[in-house]
Amino acid sequence: MAADMRLPTIQKPVSLTFSAFDRKDLVVPGDVITSDTGFMRGHGTYVDEEKLTASVAGEVQRVDKLICVKPLKTRFNGEVGDVVVGRITEVQQKRWKVETNSRLDSVLLLSSVNLPGGELRRRSAEDELTMREYLQEGDLISAEVQSVFSDGALSLHTRSLKYGKLGQGVLVQLSPSLIKRQKTHFHNLPCGASMILGNNGFVWLYPTPEQLEEEAGGFYTSLEPVSVSDREVISRLRNCLLALAAQKVLLFDTSVLYCYESSVHHQVKDILKPEVMEEIVMLTQQKLLDQEG
Repeated sequence: MAADMRLPTIQKPVSLTFSAFDRKDLVVPGDVITSDTGFMRGHGTYVDEEKLTASVAGEVQRVDKLICVKPLKTRFNGEVGDVVVGRITEVQQKRWKVETNSRLDSVLLLSSVNLPGGELRRRSAEDELTMREYLQEGDLISAEVQSVFSDGALSLHTRSLKYGKLGQGVLVQLSPSLIKRQKTHFHNLPCGASMILGNNGFVWLYPTPEQLEEEAGGFYTSLEPVSVSDREVISRLRNCLLALAAQKVLLFDTSVLYCYESSVHHQVKDILKPEVMEEIVMLTQQKLLDQEG
């Protein structure tokens, strides 16, 4: 049986100037947020002896007089405009059910997708019969949250050409609280791969396409073999994402790119070894601090 032997290595000293213990906006259950009675009680809080107290571990958010605690580990609570990556679980009448890491399955209506070829017309009974030709069980899609139902379920749409069925790539499932909200969640990285950072914690890594097939209306998926170099880049990115998530670092294009650059000196399979992971993430945090300062 092969055994993996690792010898102790001298780590470069990395000075991180911030400390999580200095942050006043992070609380654990039982922490008193405020004793001022003028504030309103929001989600994740309760009143104990006239003091507003946290009931979950997370980040304190204040909106005027309303105080709530956003949990650090939770299911995805979608908002209108969020970009999500999901998997089709069921084909129903005029709709698809989509797993998006939220409490309830999301809904993608037949009227909320582009028809192949980008046709603009009313959906007919013929379209309803050919729904499985567009999307079937197990297909991965990227979509945007169009609205939220009263029970918390999400209604999705893929009307823009940047959304639609996903082709060849790797899906990485992480915590939604680690994804940073940005103007765009579609990134073409200079290392030769592209990334969709879904607000729901699902990250899709795929080779950067040479040209965009806009005439397909978001249903075209290339089945060309992916080169070994592209597969290695995607594997490295996947391990970098897992390393950042394990160390609870916020995920956005810059942090992922810095982590990728810091990991170049290591083999892909070594990135998830504990001491290598710690070294790479420390270097990434140092680069992020240097960029901010």
